[in-house]
Amino acid sequence: MNIKLRWVFAYLGFFTLFLGLGIWQVQRADDKQQFLNLEANRISESVQLTNETPDNSAQLRYKKASVTGHYDTTKQFLLDNQIEAGKAGYFVFTPFKLQNSPKVILVNRGWIPLIEPRATLPNVDFQATGETTLTGRINTFPSVGLTLSGANQPSKTNPAVVSVMDAHVLATNTGYELFNFQLELDANSPNGFKREWSAAKIMQPEQHLGYALQWFGLAFVLTIIFIKYGLKKNDSPTT
Repeated sequence: MNIKLRWVFAYLGFFTLFLGLGIWQVQRADDKQQFLNLEANRISESVQLTNETPDNSAQLRYKKASVTGHYDTTKQFLLDNQIEAGKAGYFVFTPFKLQNSPKVILVNRGWIPLIEPRATLPNVDFQATGETTLTGRINTFPSVGLTLSGANQPSKTNPAVVSVMDAHVLATNTGYELFNFQLELDANSPNGFKREWSAAKIMQPEQHLGYALQWFGLAFVLTIIFIKYGLKKNDSPTT
């Protein structure tokens, strides 16, 4: 294969790669914008959690919600490894049984700091006052990067400590019919801890478009280099 043909194949390969990466970033920007639009719309929507509410976290995520029922403070959970302002701690989850329904939602009552030594668990009990109405925001359970075996199994302590919130495992543990999402308790509601709920942190569409321009720019520069040097006659003149 002569040198010119190698240049052509190399150029086409890298040009296709750079162009494809640029188009992919544009598509990612469009996906993120659609997600942000959906999130903004859901934040303005309100739902009442009842026995008929679908167990669909993707459909309900970020919607404001109200629910009537009562707490069960005898089966609480501490979600471990939650960092707030550089400090380790827990999210406190308390089961809340819906009125006239077998269903239960885990209410995230907020963040509480870790107590040293770790064997000493924080006191998260409170005096439940019977039937009440809570308000908050529906969200998926906090995710973790790497899940170790057994991380979704709660400890035998009271409250139980767990590293991964798994609704199916916790339903078996409590004997309740749990929703597969949480209710993040409103900041002005009683019986809560530190609550500063925020939306999912994602790369903004503008950042994806910036990366797209970089890939398209590389494709353009590559084309200029190819035209300037790749198409030159590479064979030495014969004598």
